[in-house]
Amino acid sequence: MELHLDPVGGLAGDMFIAALLDLFPQHEAGLQDSLARTGLLAGVACRLLPHNDGILVGRRFRVEWTDGHHHHGADHHHTAWRTIREALERSDLDPAVRGHAIAIFRHLAEAEARVHGVDVEAVSFHEVGAWDSIADIVGAAHLIAAVDADRWTVGDIPLGSGRVRTAHGFLPVPAPATVLLLQGFATIDDGVAGERVTPTGAAILRHLCGDNARSTQRRTLSGSGIGFGTRILPGLSNCVRVLRFDGAAGPEIDGDAVLVVECEIDDQSGEDLALALDRLRAHPAVHDVIQAPVFGKKGRMMAQIRVLARPEAQDEVLRLCFEETTTIGLRHQVQRRAVLARSMVEVEAGGQRLRVKAVDRPGGRTAKAEADDVAGLSGHAARQARRRAAEDAVEPKKP
Repeated sequence: MELHLDPVGGLAGDMFIAALLDLFPQHEAGLQDSLARTGLLAGVACRLLPHNDGILVGRRFRVEWTDGHHHHGADHHHTAWRTIREALERSDLDPAVRGHAIAIFRHLAEAEARVHGVDVEAVSFHEVGAWDSIADIVGAAHLIAAVDADRWTVGDIPLGSGRVRTAHGFLPVPAPATVLLLQGFATIDDGVAGERVTPTGAAILRHLCGDNARSTQRRTLSGSGIGFGTRILPGLSNCVRVLRFDGAAGPEIDGDAVLVVECEIDDQSGEDLALALDRLRAHPAVHDVIQAPVFGKKGRMMAQIRVLARPEAQDEVLRLCFEETTTIGLRHQVQRRAVLARSMVEVEAGGQRLRVKAVDRPGGRTAKAEADDVAGLSGHAARQARRRAAEDAVEPKKP
C-alpha cells in the first residue's frame, strides 16, 4: 500500500492526523490510547470532528484542555528536546509508535540546532514543545505505525509567504527550521500567503518521505481522506488529502525518469572517441552509453551517441559530454521509462560462482548469466553450457 499526501492547503500535524483518520477511522480508539500512554498530556483531550468548509467535506482533529479554558503561556514555554525524548522513552507507548515519535522530534531538533547554531542536545522547543504539538506528533506516530504503509509520497508543497509570530519574534515564512526540513522536496507558489507548512508538518514529511517523495509505480487508487486545518484560506480549502494506492495485479512494473543526451560526431578519431565513451560510461550518474554508425550530410559516416543518465545529474553529464567529445551541440530531454523488477542471484555451476540476473516478466520469470563471469572460458560451447547451467539453477527448465 502506498499513501500519497496532497497538500492542497498545506500540512500541519493535526491536518495529517485528521486526513488519516478520515481514511482509516478504525484507528481512532488506538490513537486515543497512545496519547494517554505518553505521560506528557495530562489534562488534554483530543477530538475528531466532521468538517465542511463549503467546498470539501472531511475531518478536523482538535486538541484542547479538558477544563475548557485556554492556559496562557502554555504555547510558548520552553521544553528541552532531551526532556521530551526521555519522557517518550519511559512511556508505555508501543515500541513502533515510540520510535516514530522520537524520530519526528529528532528531525525537528536537528533543524532547530542548525538554525540557532547550537548542539542538538542543547535544543529547547517553544511552539513545538507545547502540549498540542506533542499530541500531534504522538498521534501522527501512532497512525504511521498502525497503517503500516509500504511507501509514502507527497505532491508539490505550497511554500506560503509573509511573517509568522513565534517565541523568537516574527520569522519569515516558511520558518527557518521548516526550510531545512523541506530541502529536496518539490514546491510551488500558488499565491496564497501565510504559513502553509508548519515545522511539525515538515518533520513528518521528512520522516516519511525523505528524498524519495515521488512515485512512478503502477498502482490502483483505492481510497482517500481529507483533513482540515484551523486557518481559513482565501478561495482554497485549507486541507491535506491522503490518497491510498494498492499495487496492481501481475508482475511489478516500476518506473522512473531517465535523462537522454544525443549527438552525432564526424570529426573525432575512432580511437579517441572510444576512450571518451569509456569515460562517460564510468561516471556514476550514467546508466549506459550507446554508439551507432549513421550517414550524415554529404554522405559522411558519423557516430551517433546516446547517453542515458540520472536526471538530477544533467548539468554534470552535459559538461562531461562537451569535455570528452568534439561535439558542439547536444540534444537532451528527460523521458519516462518502465522497469521490470529484477534481482541478482549468485549460484554455483561447474565449480564456479556465477551471477545471474533474474527478471519477473508478464509471461513468466527469465534468468540470464552475467557475461563477464564466463569470459574466462575458452570456446563458445563451453561458455554457453556454463551459462545454461547457471540459469537453470535459478529458473529450472520445465519438462
